[in-house]
Amino acid sequence: MDAFYASIEQRDNPDYRGKPLAVGYGEKRGVVAAASYEARRYGVHSAMPSVTALRKCPNIIFVPPRFDVYRNVSNQIMQIFHEYTSMVEPLSLDEAFLDVTVNNKGARSATLIAKEIKQKIYNRTHLTSSAGVSYNKFLAKIASDYRKPDGLFVIEPEKAEAFVEKLTIDKFFGVGKVTAKRMVELGIRTGYDLKQWSELDLVKEFGKAGSTYWHFARGIDDREVESERVRKSLGAEVTFMDDLDEIVDILGSLDQIANEVHRRAQKRKFLAKTVTLKVKYADFTQITRSKTVNYYVNSNEKLFELGKELLLQVNDIEEKKIRLMGLTLKKSDSELSSYPHRAIQLTLDFEE
Repeated sequence: MDAFYASIEQRDNPDYRGKPLAVGYGEKRGVVAAASYEARRYGVHSAMPSVTALRKCPNIIFVPPRFDVYRNVSNQIMQIFHEYTSMVEPLSLDEAFLDVTVNNKGARSATLIAKEIKQKIYNRTHLTSSAGVSYNKFLAKIASDYRKPDGLFVIEPEKAEAFVEKLTIDKFFGVGKVTAKRMVELGIRTGYDLKQWSELDLVKEFGKAGSTYWHFARGIDDREVESERVRKSLGAEVTFMDDLDEIVDILGSLDQIANEVHRRAQKRKFLAKTVTLKVKYADFTQITRSKTVNYYVNSNEKLFELGKELLLQVNDIEEKKIRLMGLTLKKSDSELSSYPHRAIQLTLDFEE
């Protein structure tokens, strides 16, 4: 979807249309959850501190998020997807992979299916979307971002490698800012540059992800669309209105976070044995600490105790002010359900 949260707010309130808008709170500790395309022209983007957004765009409108509304619209969109295929893998409320190799309409053109879906989304929600069509997840994801907003882009099999060679490394799906910076330092600026590296050297430099990058540089991605995704982690974090430096206040906030994580875990019937603590200081430096136990962390008391244990391991916890704190429950690889690694690749026409 195109600027999903912000577009819903502009759809529902005519006064917001055509104006720079951010979903979030315009306070000193607020963060932009989503920005309209009008706001993006000023350099405003999601996860940006609200004070920075206001500095870049003084006339920006802040509106509080309405997640119930966003979820309802998301359900409408997912229903449209399921009219075409049961192979739907949601990535978030506003994005999903669809495998339409075999589809409910008996259609032979993935491009026509994408056009139909885009039109149905607009007819039912009055929102625009962008679609990417290709033969694997990596390329489809890149294609979906290529002509936003209201875009449709197709990467055909015979053109994929040439397309990837010209792609700048920051556009690679799965390459974050830190990795992209490291790659540039190594002289890897494009897909072509990446292709010159051996798989062994990439693994030495980037670990297991290096093998993935080697395959991506050649347009190869064998991951299937998983219609039933397994949740790997669940957590909550809080940015404090005022920095915390008293241990009593810190532990009190940790207890509240543990209660919220436990509430979410109960709601989703989520069980895990690994707890991770995240702390961000006033100077924006950040640390994480994790511990795995031999039992499921199934109460807020256990979660709080493990979080406290991790917190007290941090050497300078009472010397530096804390801006943000969070707790996450995470499943280990052995706890995750396994999926078939490979499937037979059928053919599908891409032309209109």
